[in-house]
Amino acid sequence: MRHVRRRLAIVAIGVLFTLVGGTLGFVLIEHYPVFDAFYMTLTTVTTVGYGEIHALSTAGRVFNSFLLMFGVTVILLGIGAMTQTVIELELNHFFGKRRTKSMIDKLDGHIILCGFGRVGRGAAEELQQTGTRFVVIDNQEDRVERAMQAGMLAVMADASRDDVLRDVGIARAKGLIATLASDADNLFLILTAKTLNPSLTLSARVAEETSEPKMRRAGATFVFAPYLSTGHRMAQALLKPHVLQFLDQTTQNSVGPGVGLEQVRVENTCNYCDRSIQDLQIRRETGVVVLAIRRATGQMLFNPPADTKLAGGDYLIAMGEPDGLHQLEVMLMGTAR
Repeated sequence: MRHVRRRLAIVAIGVLFTLVGGTLGFVLIEHYPVFDAFYMTLTTVTTVGYGEIHALSTAGRVFNSFLLMFGVTVILLGIGAMTQTVIELELNHFFGKRRTKSMIDKLDGHIILCGFGRVGRGAAEELQQTGTRFVVIDNQEDRVERAMQAGMLAVMADASRDDVLRDVGIARAKGLIATLASDADNLFLILTAKTLNPSLTLSARVAEETSEPKMRRAGATFVFAPYLSTGHRMAQALLKPHVLQFLDQTTQNSVGPGVGLEQVRVENTCNYCDRSIQDLQIRRETGVVVLAIRRATGQMLFNPPADTKLAGGDYLIAMGEPDGLHQLEVMLMGTAR
């Protein structure tokens, strides 16, 4: 789009320069009134051919001859540039949509991000940073263009429509993030998405606290109130600054060089099922620290003792370097993520 704007700006400057130059020339050479000089310039460069407003002297005709050649050239170039721009935009739009659709059709197990406002952009940046496959849906052209410039897959459409969600592969998706403008829009989106894919994991943003239970009843797995969360964090920044700093660093993967948090699933077929953390020697073998275990029953066990046994379906909440976390995944899942 930048080269299109630059091209249009050059055309506009060329036409403006021609009109101003011609007007000044007729005023200075033939002493035309300003409006008559502008009108004479306009009829000359557009080759309308109404004739001379006032009789021209020899000098005036010489000037008008050069103005005619230069002005017509500028106008023709301007028309050509405008035509080229329109054709390019139409072709880019056509082939861009086909390319986007082809890429979306290849997605499987991806996340659908509905809304690319302030909250949506934050979610998109996190997904992009972790290498997660996702597609952005927004009904505003500038937001979609911003997402695409950031290297994201994005479409401009109404996210609450069934056909739009089907087009972005909701049947193959593993999750959906609803960050539309209003709670009503997000609620309708959650209901629609849950109908199209009942197994979908849904995360929704709410502005009002009263909307949270409604969103959960509609099928949202996770509900977030950004304003309430921000208020809590602002208070914690004063009351527990070091705790907040630690949480920020771990969740933003900035605890240190290449250190982050990860959840690792224990598969039912894993060779390490029914063995304790001590037996696995996780910290010695991988350098990873197990902070908690989320049991398959939903129970969360914080700071599990060394004799805690693992079971299929458990999730280990672990912190460590990427290589160590990957090694732990291979150990417990039998395959790389």
